[in-house]
Amino acid sequence: MTFLAGIALFSTVSMAQQDDANYLTFPLIFEQQRPVSDGITMPALHGETVSPFHLEASDQWLQDAMRKTEHINAVRYKAMISNPQIVAYNEHSLPEPPKEYELTADPSKGMLTIAPPQVIEPVETTIEEAPIQVHDWLHIFQSSLHFTQAYISDNWYQGGENNFNVLADVKWECNLNQDKHPNWLFNNMLSYKLGVATAPGDSLRDYMINEDNFLFTSQLGYKAVKHWYYSAMLQFKTQFFNNYKSNTEQMTAAFLSSAELNLGLGMTYDHKTADGARAITVAIAPLSYNIKICKDIDNFDPTTFGIDAGHHTKHSFGSNIEAKLTWKLHPNVLWSSRFYAFTDYSYVQGDWENTFDFTITRHLNTKIYTHLRYDKSHPRHDSWHYWQFKEILSFGITYRFATN
Repeated sequence: MTFLAGIALFSTVSMAQQDDANYLTFPLIFEQQRPVSDGITMPALHGETVSPFHLEASDQWLQDAMRKTEHINAVRYKAMISNPQIVAYNEHSLPEPPKEYELTADPSKGMLTIAPPQVIEPVETTIEEAPIQVHDWLHIFQSSLHFTQAYISDNWYQGGENNFNVLADVKWECNLNQDKHPNWLFNNMLSYKLGVATAPGDSLRDYMINEDNFLFTSQLGYKAVKHWYYSAMLQFKTQFFNNYKSNTEQMTAAFLSSAELNLGLGMTYDHKTADGARAITVAIAPLSYNIKICKDIDNFDPTTFGIDAGHHTKHSFGSNIEAKLTWKLHPNVLWSSRFYAFTDYSYVQGDWENTFDFTITRHLNTKIYTHLRYDKSHPRHDSWHYWQFKEILSFGITYRFATN
């Protein structure tokens, strides 16, 4: 600092408190021009400042610090205005601060090297997002092995007795992805249930088959309006194994004895809630063709299947309706229902199936299955008339797989 600078600041230092003197004697650095006149006045060191706001705690320390800082800035700036030649630096022309250096030793050459540290620029890596693959077909596969208790009316069309048994159930669905093909509806479902039980009351066999049901359904539709589709429907059902009436050689069911095929044309309503908790499909076919089959008329009376005596098949034209509902009543409770009815306007045949699935763990569950059937083409029963009923309570393991 020059001699003139010391004289300029000497008078102002004496006005400041002792702890401000060190800062007041720092070299003057011009930062920016301030809108002050030549008649700049010094703020009072001990003046009182009236504040419109009052803190609950004492803010005297803050007021003192603000007055002190304001006083120091005023003193330094007045010195720069009065003696600009003593300003040592300009903020915009200050020298760069010294850089950091690294000291490295090379023992082979006996040398020390001083150099700025190497700055490794971060390498920007771009993660390519894998393309989301949208499948044309959505698959759902479910299989289960359950221990069951069953009640079957004595006129059940496939026979059977009240018993405890083991029930295997396999179901596969293959549906067209409507998110990718919004104007088309193509749903396919194949299911097979096989129940095997011990037969202590049967002197001819050690076991019996009380559930043997193969079912295939298919729906193809093109959107008409909103949730409605022009559609064609197909349903086929039969069983695979021979089944016998207890203590006799009289068969009650066999492959394609009986079997049934239905084709229909009409409209289908298909809707699913946004959260996926409920889904309903209703297919109405005013024009429907139905064929009943009894392949083996030597061992079966075809009239028990609604087929004329001495004939293997019976053809009918009429109407049918099929409604399917799945409803997640609770995160661990799923209700599935299916209703099917066909009429040729001379007789009515209908099935109503309900399944309540109670999930215990991921692979353990309990099911309650009920099947109410009405078939006026069968001979009239003394007690049940044209009604038939089956109920199954089961517990076991389940495996489910689905593609999105």
